[in-house]
Amino acid sequence: MVKEIERKFLVRDNTWREAVHKRIAIVQFYLAISAERSMRIRVSDGRKAKLTLKFGSDLAERDEFEYPVPLGDAAEMEAFAIGRIIRKTRHHVRHEGYLYEVDVFGAELEGLTVAELETPDRVPDELLPAWLGPEVTGQLRYSNASLALNGFPEPVH
Repeated sequence: MVKEIERKFLVRDNTWREAVHKRIAIVQFYLAISAERSMRIRVSDGRKAKLTLKFGSDLAERDEFEYPVPLGDAAEMEAFAIGRIIRKTRHHVRHEGYLYEVDVFGAELEGLTVAELETPDRVPDELLPAWLGPEVTGQLRYSNASLALNGFPEPVH
């Protein structure tokens, strides 16, 4: 089991693209979603699939378990997906020794770009990169489960 502190941000501009060192095409879908747990399948680059179970209602810190799944099984389970199938490209970007995962969404979520920072401890704001926009940690509408169920998040005015 992995305990993580996950912070999520909208992205201010595209300057992060200069520091990309890895890209992963992701297709993911949910098999179960509730306020305190989720079960999803994620296929990376069409080559490997994982089942992820997350427990806890605090979006910033949850218990997470991951297991490999045969690609054929993942393809069959897609028929049981709840809501939208999420398609995105994840970009790995390093800044100040931390790894940021910048997700550029496609299909129905095109136009949404979100950066996540998962660490065992909280990173001070002064070490965050300038290309990050507003922090949306804990805002349910930006969780992948909510995106699958509800689509593109409505902006807060």
